[in-house]
Amino acid sequence: MASPKLSNASLMLSVVLWGTLLGGIAYSHLVYFPVYLSALPDSSVVVNGPYGLREGVFWGLIHPLLILSLVATLALNWRLRGRRNLVLLSFAVYMAVMVVTSIYFVPELRAFAASPESGVPAAEWLTRGQRWQRLSWLRGATMYACFLPLLFALTKPAVLPLKAAKAEATFAG
Repeated sequence: MASPKLSNASLMLSVVLWGTLLGGIAYSHLVYFPVYLSALPDSSVVVNGPYGLREGVFWGLIHPLLILSLVATLALNWRLRGRRNLVLLSFAVYMAVMVVTSIYFVPELRAFAASPESGVPAAEWLTRGQRWQRLSWLRGATMYACFLPLLFALTKPAVLPLKAAKAEATFAG
């Protein structure tokens, strides 16, 4: 069994990385996307050209780090049912959100960036951008809600209850 310090450290790292993810979500939804999606195709200048913002750098870094930390946290806390179930809940919903993101949100972002070459009317881009933002707010709220089980996992002890520890020692010996 992993040491309580290692179990706690991995869980805390996952909490910090998830919080970093939430910061990116909040910034994107409050500052970035309202400007970017406000007047496509003209507003695509926010992401196009030599001075366009490259937000993919952040997302391309935070997601793999968070996934690795969650996997490590699960491995190091696996025998602690209370923690394991809470971390699994957060991780499962996170992965479901990532699937939806890859199927809908990322392709739409690519289309938004290419909007100047598309020939699609500005009114249609506005409708698509508004729908994307509404759905992304729902996605963001889901990510905020699934942060709570990770926080609750911190309240669970990092050691097996005495009865389970004795049973494990008996089984091992």
